[in-house]
Amino acid sequence: MNHRFLGRTGLLVSELCFGAMTFGGKGMWANAGSQTQGEADNLVARVLDAGVNFFDTANVYSEGESEKILGKALGARRKGVVLATKVAGRVGPGPNDIGLSRRQILEAIDASLARLGTDYVDLYQIHSFDRLTPLEETLGALDAVVRSGKVRYIGCSNLAAWQIMKAIAISESRGWARFDSLQAYYSIAGRDLERELVPLLVDQNVGLMVWSPLAGGFLSDKYAGGKGPAEARRAKFDFPPLDKERALKCIAAMREVADAHDATVARVALAWLLDQKVVSSVIIGAKTQEQLEDNLKAVDIKLSAEERKRLDEVSALPPEYPGWALRMAAGWR
Repeated sequence: MNHRFLGRTGLLVSELCFGAMTFGGKGMWANAGSQTQGEADNLVARVLDAGVNFFDTANVYSEGESEKILGKALGARRKGVVLATKVAGRVGPGPNDIGLSRRQILEAIDASLARLGTDYVDLYQIHSFDRLTPLEETLGALDAVVRSGKVRYIGCSNLAAWQIMKAIAISESRGWARFDSLQAYYSIAGRDLERELVPLLVDQNVGLMVWSPLAGGFLSDKYAGGKGPAEARRAKFDFPPLDKERALKCIAAMREVADAHDATVARVALAWLLDQKVVSSVIIGAKTQEQLEDNLKAVDIKLSAEERKRLDEVSALPPEYPGWALRMAAGWR
C-alpha cells in the first residue's frame, strides 16, 4: 500500500481509505449497508493488515452508529491510523441540531469523540455548505476545535470551488486553520469536478478524497445491460446521478483493460482514479469480504500509457464554457 501526502500537510495517508458508511444500517443509510459490529471488526482488521491507515465516517451515518462501530473496531489500533469524520447533517429534532453554527460544531465534535472512543480526530470535515450560517462563524469554530487539540486538520465535502476559495481566503486572512482536503464525488463516469474543482485543488494544494469511486456500484460491471440485480444498491438508492449511457461506454472500455490485467472492471475503475495526480486517497467500502478483497487489489494495477489514453478518451467530458474559451486563450501566449 502506497501513501500520499494529504494536500499541503505533512500527513501521510494510504492511497485507499476505508469508508464506514455501511456500518450500522439505520435510517436512510441502511440503503448503503447494515454491517454489525462483528462484520465491521473483520473488515477493519483486514484493511489494517493490507496497509490502510485512513478511515472515514460521519456523525450522521446510521444516526451515529457508524462512529460507534468504527471506534470499537479500531480499539487499541486507533493511534496508528488517520481518523476522519464529518459535521453538518441533522442529529436531532431541534432547530439547532443541524448545520454549521459555532454551537453545533462545538457540540458535535464532543459527541463524535465520545462515540469514536478517542480524544481527537485527525481530520474534521464539514459535510456540506451551510448557506444560513456566516462562513466566518463556521471557520472560527473549526479553528477553535483545532486549537483545543480535539482536531488535527480540517477539510470540507461537497462544496463548490468558489466556496472553498472564499473559505481559504477568510481563514488565511485571520490566521485560522484552513481546509486541507476536499471529499468529493469522482469516478471515470463522473468527471465533473475536473472543470472547476481540480484546478482549485492544484492551485491551493488541497488534498482530494474521492467518495463513490464506483458511482454507487454502477461501475462494478453488474449493469452491463443497463439494469443491475434487484439486490444492488442502486435498485434502492439510485445515487449519485449518472449519465448511464456514457457510463456503459466506459464499462465496455474498462472491460478490455480488465481482461488484459486479469482483473475486474471495478478494480480498473479504482486504478484509473489512483492514476490521477490530484487524488490523495480513494474511499472504498464493502458489503462483503469478497468486494473488499477485490477493491484492495486495485493498487496492484499499473495502467499503460495506451490504456490511460483509451480510458481518458471514452470518459472525456463534453466541452463546456468557459473551459473551452480558457483553453483557447491559453494557446495565445
